Amino acid sequence: MRYTGLLFFLLIMFSAVYAQPHHIDSLKFINSSTPIPDHPRLLLLAGEENNIKTAISTQRISQGVHAEILQKCDSMLMTKPVERILFGVRLLAKSRECLNRVFHLSYAWRMTHERKYLDRAEQELLAVSNFTDWNPDHYLDVAEMTMAVAIGYDWLYHDLSEKSRSIIKEAILKKGIATSFDPTYPNYRKWLSVTNNWNQVCNAGISFGALAIYEDHPALAEKVINRSIASIQIAMKDNGPDGAFAEGYTYWGYGTTFNIMFLNAIEKVFKTDFELSKIPGFLKTASYLENMIGPTGKNFNYSDASEVSTLQPAMLWFAGKLKDPSLLWNERSFLTREKLAKNTDRLLPALMIWGRNIDIEKITMPKNKIWVGGGKNPVALMRSSWTDTNAVFVGMKGGSPFVTHGHMDAGSFVLEADGIRWAKDFGFQEYTALELKNIDLWANKQNGQRWKIFRYNNFSHNTLTFNDSLQRVNGYAPVISHSGNPQFINAITDLSSIYKGQVKKAERGIALMDGQFVIVTDEIENLDKETTVRWAMLTSAKVDLKGNQAELSQNGKKLIISIPNSPEISIKTWTTNPPHDYDDPNPGTTLVGFEAVIPAGKKQSFQVFLIPGNARVNVSKPLPPLKNWPR
Repeated sequence: MRYTGLLFFLLIMFSAVYAQPHHIDSLKFINSSTPIPDHPRLLLLAGEENNIKTAISTQRISQGVHAEILQKCDSMLMTKPVERILFGVRLLAKSRECLNRVFHLSYAWRMTHERKYLDRAEQELLAVSNFTDWNPDHYLDVAEMTMAVAIGYDWLYHDLSEKSRSIIKEAILKKGIATSFDPTYPNYRKWLSVTNNWNQVCNAGISFGALAIYEDHPALAEKVINRSIASIQIAMKDNGPDGAFAEGYTYWGYGTTFNIMFLNAIEKVFKTDFELSKIPGFLKTASYLENMIGPTGKNFNYSDASEVSTLQPAMLWFAGKLKDPSLLWNERSFLTREKLAKNTDRLLPALMIWGRNIDIEKITMPKNKIWVGGGKNPVALMRSSWTDTNAVFVGMKGGSPFVTHGHMDAGSFVLEADGIRWAKDFGFQEYTALELKNIDLWANKQNGQRWKIFRYNNFSHNTLTFNDSLQRVNGYAPVISHSGNPQFINAITDLSSIYKGQVKKAERGIALMDGQFVIVTDEIENLDKETTVRWAMLTSAKVDLKGNQAELSQNGKKLIISIPNSPEISIKTWTTNPPHDYDDPNPGTTLVGFEAVIPAGKKQSFQVFLIPGNARVNVSKPLPPLKNWPR
């Protein structure tokens, strides 16, 4: 038995000994005498159901979301309670399923008072409370399970039997909160000082547990909540200065949403978020996410991301906080009945809380056609229209492979036109399968095994490669200029340090011209050695090669790749067949581009035109050098 009364007492009393770093435990924002509301206190106070019921009665979309939640709850009644089954080293899938069920069922009970939802939620809570543990060796599992059980305990508190409350409370205490003070677990508190999604998710989950049992353990709750308020700032500051989220679209949906769960919870209880939402860049991150989605509905899936875009309930919190409904331009389409039925977001009930005062059907479109954000993984996102599904959209990134979940993709881009994603990104490869094959997926030093994975290195991305070498892990590519000039929307990134030791200087500019076509310009200054550069673009289209042109065709649409000012260059293709048995297959994809030799010490420029089928383009006149692009 890992826990004993004495051990638990000592851990709580002397937990500052194990503080990593110490100052996180020493900061004070609340004290145990701070008054708090009675149950329910997490996210939705007693009586606030009436506000949601008003929205349901007056807003068609709210009606649809509510009906979908109840339908999902009814389907849950036919399943077995969650079981403790690991997938590889993770219990995370089960923690997430528990959160999905308990949050939905607890919402259904509070809104309808149909006993079937209460009874089933209680079964789920008791089932996971009786697990041997919540797998603290992979701490996200504990965090999500603690949040799940905390919501159920808090929202159903007055309707659970005394025996059930005792069992559930004990599980929150010992299987959840106590493990965050227990140094016998590997890296048991590392998440307190990291900048990535682990910080946001773990702080949110454990704090929900502390808030749920606050009245029974006020000193412990004080310690946990003060620790989280201090710690979560570390991750929130990573959105600075402009809101670009270093880990990309998918992990924005994870980390930022849990961050909002935390902010909303403490603000409900303490009537303040302790000015956390004022951290520079944090509120701007909503614009980042909105601009990341192209006209096809796919996102710019750099790093470990899937190109499938999903409903993001947190966007409704941002829209309300900023009083800017235009942030929900994409969410509006996700909330159509057809798309909503496919939604599997375990936090969907939060949308009913955050969106109850917003009529999504009345929002207006965003105004700007370019969005640029700096930070650890800077991006530039450009489009010709917000309303035309055939619009041109191009996203480019700089950054570094060293960021969490990063790839060797500095300089990479995606391109959409005529409803087709022409230039794409593979995104991530499923982690557990790699780990089960003993691949050190997280070894991101220069010679780390991570960069042998085909989807993660620069050979599979829409960027440059010099002499078949990898990008530099410790390099960094900033976006150094940009312009929203309607005839010449553009951004430029300096890739020089990403290719340190390979070339002297490398800059890439991408321009959306007249809202019709795209030009990729690369300016390279070589070292005192002959260098071969490879320019590559990943596509799912059929490729027909024609000298220094290639015609891409897909779904009856066409796109021309042309290098008009370099007649000596011939466009070619490379296979995307996986080089290792642990690499995922990549059917239906091709790398298209060219190779060129740059003489020692010389400067060379390449201009690649990407022209959708209906665009009218004069390719005979080259663009000015990057230094003369509009800024």
